[in-house]
Amino acid sequence: MLLVRPHLPVFRCLSRVLPLAILGFAAVFFVAPSRSAADSNEILPLDQVRPGMQGYAYTIFAGDQVEKFDLEVIGVMPNFLGPKQSIILVQLKGPKVEHTGVVAGMSGSPVYLEGKLAGALSLKLGIFTKEAIAGVTPIEDVLHPPIQPVSVQSASAQQLTIPVDAASRTALPNGSVLEPIETPLVFSGFQPMTLQQFAPQIQNYGFVAAQGGTAAPRPEDAHLAPGDMAGMVLVQGDASISSACTVTAVQADRVYLCGHPFLSLGDVQLPMARTRVLTTLSSDLASTKIVNVGGSIGTITSDHLTAVTGKLGAPPAMIPLDVTLAAGGAEKKLHFELVNHPKLTPLLVAITTFSGLTQNSLYGEGTTLHLSGEIRLQGHAPVQIENTFAPGDSLSPDGLPIAIAMQNVFTRLFTNHYEAAAVDHINLRVESAPGHQSYSIESAWLEKGEAAPGETLRVRVLLRPYRGAARVEEATVRVPDQVTRGTSLRVLVSDADWLNRASRGFVFPGAGGPAGLDQLIALLNRERRNDRLYVGLFVPSPTMLWDDKELPNVPLSQINIVDGRPTPGSVQVLRESLASEASIALGGPVSGVVSLNLAVR
Repeated sequence: MLLVRPHLPVFRCLSRVLPLAILGFAAVFFVAPSRSAADSNEILPLDQVRPGMQGYAYTIFAGDQVEKFDLEVIGVMPNFLGPKQSIILVQLKGPKVEHTGVVAGMSGSPVYLEGKLAGALSLKLGIFTKEAIAGVTPIEDVLHPPIQPVSVQSASAQQLTIPVDAASRTALPNGSVLEPIETPLVFSGFQPMTLQQFAPQIQNYGFVAAQGGTAAPRPEDAHLAPGDMAGMVLVQGDASISSACTVTAVQADRVYLCGHPFLSLGDVQLPMARTRVLTTLSSDLASTKIVNVGGSIGTITSDHLTAVTGKLGAPPAMIPLDVTLAAGGAEKKLHFELVNHPKLTPLLVAITTFSGLTQNSLYGEGTTLHLSGEIRLQGHAPVQIENTFAPGDSLSPDGLPIAIAMQNVFTRLFTNHYEAAAVDHINLRVESAPGHQSYSIESAWLEKGEAAPGETLRVRVLLRPYRGAARVEEATVRVPDQVTRGTSLRVLVSDADWLNRASRGFVFPGAGGPAGLDQLIALLNRERRNDRLYVGLFVPSPTMLWDDKELPNVPLSQINIVDGRPTPGSVQVLRESLASEASIALGGPVSGVVSLNLAVR
């Protein structure tokens, strides 16, 4: 059954004839159950919509009170959203909507014409406009969205990014473009500094970033009716990120909202939550609703061109993220839960990690941060996380590189071509050490310029700490027994990145990679740590890199046989092989490279 709004004139008529005592009961009877009553059980087909028709819509401006506002049909715009995807152009009327204009978060508001449900408010006309002109998605398209998912690329022409300033909103003259009503992305527990750091990425998703709160769950959260607000939960726990839209219709346990796509993700499994409006902020640039996110009430199952669809009931599982910050002998733990989606999770991990770190009472700028932890995956070995980050001299927050590093790891996991990465748990620990601890390699030398096969040599390295006196570190290299006399070897003293390049080559576009998720995880776990000084000994025999495998000292005859068999680009041949390596942990990032020659006598 389609649940819609009660016929208000009936209530006014009854209120005039009932005694005051009965009126009090009647008010409770008619208003409280109004979320399951109806203006009409019918819908109005698009072919019956005519210019000049008078109608109304429902939305919430403050609190839980669903309010009615009037509108008039200007006309129908065929094929606006796409082939056979038309919209109804309307003008909103009444003191509130004429004051606020079309409000971010109003998308999905049910629109009635002749007492029949005609569609969902979904589009707005430009900015700084003097009249509240909006677009309505026809109800048939809301209740029966396109079967095929709409790609983000195809939807981007309609879903424009939010403005950094008025001029960047659209390439066309201001006020001349119909675009989706912005979906407020509500950040609870996040400071403006966090939003500023990730503003370009948030804008690219087409969101209006808004600060809000988290409301305690209520037993009636799942009792939705048209005009109420609900949204998609992206992060919850000690901080939360969620969207907010207006409910268009409810059919049994199915909920239709927004009237336009969230991100055109197609079929999804995202938690759905009740949203409660505190107030509506009026702005000539972009009016928006200020909301609190309530309890989880079900699952968002579909995100298509004409509507977001949800199902009441249990929400889907999320990814637990635990962040621990240790500083000065004290620790503070934070817990979050994130959605599991390849397009969203990497960015959400970055934002949540950055906020959990920098908005922590133990955090302070100007310290060296050591990151460790693991990402546990279903059916696979965990991904080990370890790196150290020194404070920078720029205005960028010191915790930002940690967030970017985590985003990069998750991007590699979620965009792999082998299988979907099912993450069980993320556990991160950040230890803060006072001061700036980093080192640059100034020079290096061998104790002697030649050695015999099997001999071990000492390598001394001059390191320059940040604003400190230079110091010497010592490592050893052993010449392989099988090296031919008269051969020239190379000793590479370097940071992790240089040794990775020298031993693994460069990855070119179209080149092959790991053969599966297990191999990708193995590659991630083998990556060298940036807080170590590395000394590698290279011998002049080829190394073959085949997908994730490193095959040193391969005879040229075998390389010639194998090289033609794999797919093009999946094999690289390096002229040297890494015979041995040593490392020294220094407690801070290391940078630089020195190459030394060693003759075998």
